[in-house]
Amino acid sequence: MTINSISNARDASLAEVRKSIEEDIIFGRFAPGSRLIEDVLMERYDTTRHAVRQALVHLEQAGIIRREKNIGATVRSYTPDEVRDIYEVREMLTRQAVLKIALPASPEIIRQLSEIQKQYIDCISANNLRGIHETNDAFHITMFSACSNPYLVGSLQHYMGLTLPMRAKNLADRSGLEISACQHDTMIKLLQGSDSWALAQLCVDHMQPSKVDYLKRIAEHQEPSQFRRARSS
Repeated sequence: MTINSISNARDASLAEVRKSIEEDIIFGRFAPGSRLIEDVLMERYDTTRHAVRQALVHLEQAGIIRREKNIGATVRSYTPDEVRDIYEVREMLTRQAVLKIALPASPEIIRQLSEIQKQYIDCISANNLRGIHETNDAFHITMFSACSNPYLVGSLQHYMGLTLPMRAKNLADRSGLEISACQHDTMIKLLQGSDSWALAQLCVDHMQPSKVDYLKRIAEHQEPSQFRRARSS
């Protein structure tokens, strides 16, 4: 085995560990605020401490986890104000990117989005959570890329990453996924027309359920326990 092939295999292994931790966060297996203990992660993913630490560095840079002295790594949790602020920026970036797309969009963009949409629907039917996550993000990044501003697209990807823990629960919500798929179909149709404002508004509306659901979960968690008991009795 050559030095290059060894290096490539090591990079692939690190990427897989990072993706596995990220998916466990996205799919809610590690809840917001959960500690990510290196020894536990090494055993869970059958990997080395180096790979785990590299993965945690990457996830910290992406804003998905926090690492603090004397505490270690934890899945990032957000206050209601942080959720609203993050989504406010994401919504502005989304609207700006979509409005910059020249309509009607090129046949190649429509072809790419239609193919990704087919894969997305197949993943929903198969309850393939990894596939749902990957094809959903691929759909939106492909569409945003049509704005022809890579810096704007890069900023959108960053904020999509920040909202990953907020989007976790919705990946397993079958009725919500069916609505999402219908909205994707409508986006493709609007891309073939001329109404940029309708498309931009749909893209902004598309992300609201995750924000609303996460804010609701925060409120329920903060609700006094005695009130929860009284309400459920």
